[in-house]
Amino acid sequence: MKLWSIEGNTQKLDGGAMFGNAPRAVWSKWIAPDEHNRIPLACRALLARPLNGKTVLFETGIGAFFEPKLRERYGIFEDRHLLLESLRSAGFTDADIDVVVLSHLHFDHAGGLLAPWQEGVSPRLLFPNATFVVSAACWDRATNPHPRDRASFIPELPALLQASGRLEIVDGEWSPTLGRSVRFHFSDGHTPGLMLSEIVGPEHVHGEDHGGVVFCADLIPGRPWVHVPITMGYDRNAELLIDEKSEFLQDMHARNVHLFFTHDVGCALARVARDDKGRFSTTNEVEHLHARMLPA
Repeated sequence: MKLWSIEGNTQKLDGGAMFGNAPRAVWSKWIAPDEHNRIPLACRALLARPLNGKTVLFETGIGAFFEPKLRERYGIFEDRHLLLESLRSAGFTDADIDVVVLSHLHFDHAGGLLAPWQEGVSPRLLFPNATFVVSAACWDRATNPHPRDRASFIPELPALLQASGRLEIVDGEWSPTLGRSVRFHFSDGHTPGLMLSEIVGPEHVHGEDHGGVVFCADLIPGRPWVHVPITMGYDRNAELLIDEKSEFLQDMHARNVHLFFTHDVGCALARVARDDKGRFSTTNEVEHLHARMLPA
């Protein structure tokens, strides 16, 4: 099996919101803000093939579905669908994708499912041959959003996914479509039912899978958030997220599972490191993946 990092449209969000209660004097050393206090964020997808005999895309980024006014608000400066261009550069089209796995349905993770915005044209779903895999709790949240994060969802998307006839709602570790090749971990600190997909590694030690890659989604958006106390203002429960992240990183470190970052502009893949004080960090950082073998 081989892996590709698929770059999508980028965005800029307020650095203070992205780093929660961390002071600007601290987080600005990690990611420099612009004159509007915004930091650059990637919206990167992961493509794996063959995975359980299928071509699988983990997330689709923010895409190009926003009208120009909203594109400007969220710091999206590209007016074309970069994810589709990146897929073509890797030798694929959206029609080649058999499965799209969505960690959750916030617009910066699921917007790439939609065709680029056109004035007077209703939203249209891409990926005509894909099964769309979503967790049950994330589906419930998207169809009945809380006022706190209602603006993070695309109102038309749930109906489009349901109408496709290719929606698979998951409520456990494994998916019928992906079998035992992908294990799901769940987190509720950012949004209910956030689904973290672990491509199961090739080694088995004492009944546990070792190696492999996990898509960290918004539990750990990039390298700075590997530091356990760092959370986002967008998280619904920072203390819960910290507890979940600590347990998650301990597990990934113990089993040598590599982390894949969706929002880190300079790093797609890294190993978890831990110092003698128990603090987590990253090592063996990789900026791009192109037909890279699954780490062992």
